[in-house]
Amino acid sequence: MNLLNVTSNLQTDEQCLDFLEQLRWNGRVHCPLCGTDKISRIARKNPGKNRRTRLYTCLEPTCKQQFSTTSGTMFHDSHLPLHKWFMAIALIVHAKKGMSAKQMERHLGVNYRTAWYMGHRIRKAMAQPGGITFQVVQRPKLSGIVELDETYVGGKQKGKGVYYGKNQKAVVVGLRERGGELRFVHTSDAKAVTLKNVMNANVSPDVERIMTDESSAAYAALQGSGKHSVIRHRDGKYVEGMVHTNTIESAFSLLKRGIVGSFHRISHKHLHRYLSEFEYRFNGRELPDLFQQTVARMAEPGNMEYKELIAN
Repeated sequence: MNLLNVTSNLQTDEQCLDFLEQLRWNGRVHCPLCGTDKISRIARKNPGKNRRTRLYTCLEPTCKQQFSTTSGTMFHDSHLPLHKWFMAIALIVHAKKGMSAKQMERHLGVNYRTAWYMGHRIRKAMAQPGGITFQVVQRPKLSGIVELDETYVGGKQKGKGVYYGKNQKAVVVGLRERGGELRFVHTSDAKAVTLKNVMNANVSPDVERIMTDESSAAYAALQGSGKHSVIRHRDGKYVEGMVHTNTIESAFSLLKRGIVGSFHRISHKHLHRYLSEFEYRFNGRELPDLFQQTVARMAEPGNMEYKELIAN
């Protein structure tokens, strides 16, 4: 579903609630507390600000919880109409290089803080694995042919004597299985032990080949394994048959063009959510239902309060 479909088919609160109930409960409403489908619907004639037009009461004698379609989700207690939420999701999901809060402010007619807060809640829903709730879900390790590289994100800092250098930048390790997933990992440094831990956590021992460049001592541990291939950029070489790191470097290029062209500046504090966004959108780029999948993640139990987002 693209932005045109969203604006055409999800204009009213009733349409949005029907759509959300279908994704959350497969069309059959359940109590979010006890799970029963024995519920009673209350229609509000005058919903007022920050109140949905539908309210439900659980008929289970031991529960009797009142709830709405958005209760307990990322949409809970939001003053924005759902159609603006859905437009924001469509904008972010289909923006190849990302959508800044300033752009969403203009598109949706909301203030900057609201647009910024919305964007980060959507990015949290994109986080892998476990969605909003960050459940402990072990992702399968990458196998086949895996390309691994690191890059540096950031720029010049204010102050006397500062410069563009690695000390001012955040380290992002990228792993991409050819024909499979892309993963970005924000690390504190690019030391050998750090990169080795990233490899161990994400790459299967049964991997067919690991492709790297020659830049890091961390990759020296792979030497002699028979599974490590190195492309030597310093010698002016970028492709030697199947040996290259071009696919992970193309993912890094997309990330950096998004940061420079759309966001302009990203703090180290929130970098992990932006990495989740680019990773999620890249891995789902060919899925026809990526919008629906993202809304379904937003409808999972869990939320992120503004004070949590701005906390040190």
